[in-house]
Amino acid sequence: MAKPEELYDAILTGNAKMAEEAAQAALDANIDPNELLTKYMIPAMDEVGRRFECNEYFVPELLIAARAMKKALELLTPRLAAAGAKAAGRVVIGTVQGDLHDIGKNLVASMLEGGGFEVTDLGIDVPPERFVEAAREKGDGAIVAMSALLTTTMTMMKKVIQALEEAGLRSKVKVIVGGAPVTQQYAEQIGADGYSDNASGAVALARRLVGA
Repeated sequence: MAKPEELYDAILTGNAKMAEEAAQAALDANIDPNELLTKYMIPAMDEVGRRFECNEYFVPELLIAARAMKKALELLTPRLAAAGAKAAGRVVIGTVQGDLHDIGKNLVASMLEGGGFEVTDLGIDVPPERFVEAAREKGDGAIVAMSALLTTTMTMMKKVIQALEEAGLRSKVKVIVGGAPVTQQYAEQIGADGYSDNASGAVALARRLVGA
């Protein structure tokens, strides 16, 4: 008999194979996929984030937990879509133009997915117009998340916000920023709606911005 608790434990410990097997067993037992997501998977990732903030977990643990979450989510997504389940929110994420670093961005994207968000990852070296295009596609209420690792590229974040303003979209979306050289002060200076210096903090920030 399927035990959904095994799915929670598999994600918490970063066991991708076990997460996939537990998710499949639960689905085979006709357990509601939305229940699996909200009662076991999202709480597991929340606990991963809590442990990270308490220095019980570090980046490697976050990465393997996110990988396990993703494996299980791949099985659930078609069922959730068919059932009309709504995501916690819509996020467009990318590393700004001129910057080719993606480890931090990938981790934030995975943690957001683990937190129940629909995430569109634009990749690296993303020009302002691509952020604008994706924000328009996702519609009102979407979150635009930008990452930069270099001081020479973080200035591109301001250009993206200006491009959103010129496109008439700035008031319709929320903008969050992060990355090694980025600070809360810089986020406020360029007119972003929020800043986080870590992946679990980004999830909490996104939830506040969408009112989740």
